Amino acid sequence: MKHLHISDTQRQTVLSQLINIPWPSDDAARPAMLLERCPEAEQTPLILADSLAEMAGVHSVHVKDERGRMGLGSFKALGAAYVIAHDAETGSAKGQTYVTASAGNHGLSVAAGAAAFGAKAVIYLAQTVPESFAQRLRDQGADVCRHGATYEQSMQGAAEAAQSNGWVLLSDSSWPGYIERPHRLMEGYLVLMQEAVHQIAAPPTHIFLQAGVGGLAAACAACARASWGKDPRIVVVEPEVAPALFASVAEGRPLETTGPASAMGRLDCKEPSLIALKGLARDADTFMTISENEGNVGNNACMKAGLASTPSGAAGVAGLLAAAMQKTSFALDCSSRVLVILSEQADT
Repeated sequence: MKHLHISDTQRQTVLSQLINIPWPSDDAARPAMLLERCPEAEQTPLILADSLAEMAGVHSVHVKDERGRMGLGSFKALGAAYVIAHDAETGSAKGQTYVTASAGNHGLSVAAGAAAFGAKAVIYLAQTVPESFAQRLRDQGADVCRHGATYEQSMQGAAEAAQSNGWVLLSDSSWPGYIERPHRLMEGYLVLMQEAVHQIAAPPTHIFLQAGVGGLAAACAACARASWGKDPRIVVVEPEVAPALFASVAEGRPLETTGPASAMGRLDCKEPSLIALKGLARDADTFMTISENEGNVGNNACMKAGLASTPSGAAGVAGLLAAAMQKTSFALDCSSRVLVILSEQADT
């Protein structure tokens, strides 16, 4: 485990590179209102996990359990489906083809949203994504294309297909020239943190947020700051082989990283979303990376607590347990109240 407590100088250095990139939204009311119209858009539970608190040596651990979100098994249901629902309100979704790359559950959200609003979904997957997941996408009505060895290569294929065929590219990442849709998509993620704000009895002292390109972490951090101010310590957790945000903050600019594939496959993204990087440079306190073994420790701890997930879904818990080994560095003690997100169900 490595960690970086971001300094004011590092914040300003990163932000100076992203002047033309918008801040993440912190307005949860808009997506909540639209998603309420979906019959499966029920609130997910906030669970008090005493066994995790005991392992970490803290007062309490609350787990926002996204495994049942809209029947898709992941927080990602709040993102792309919300964008397509928004398009449907303007009359531009029906008959449209949405194309994206996915390292995991984002593709399911695109597929489900397209099916719900009379559109079509084409999902590009890297060769490393399991065939079982490809079949889940097909079961949702999506067409699946294999392209490249990494998420970034599959995204390039999706972008080229969108350009060639006149399709709508719906990525959960952002880059220069591609901002509007990922910004709206991240807005959908605000719903889960706003639910947690209303569900929890007292504000947390610490929030551990897993990150791939960073959309979930940035949206949740923005909502947490809007609701609770500067007090919660916000920690961003990434695989050590895909430290896109950690490396970018350390370098002072958006950075593409390299490394082998991670078992935390949904987080195995080598470049940050620029909107997410900007938001987290402002809102996060600490960036940390965890090893593959530490990821497995967190996943096993969740399983023993009756919260079966994946190394990706449990990475926030893994970050907490790794940080607990260096309590002083993270200001963790027996009075700490921790909030984590269990972002997806166990693989089937």
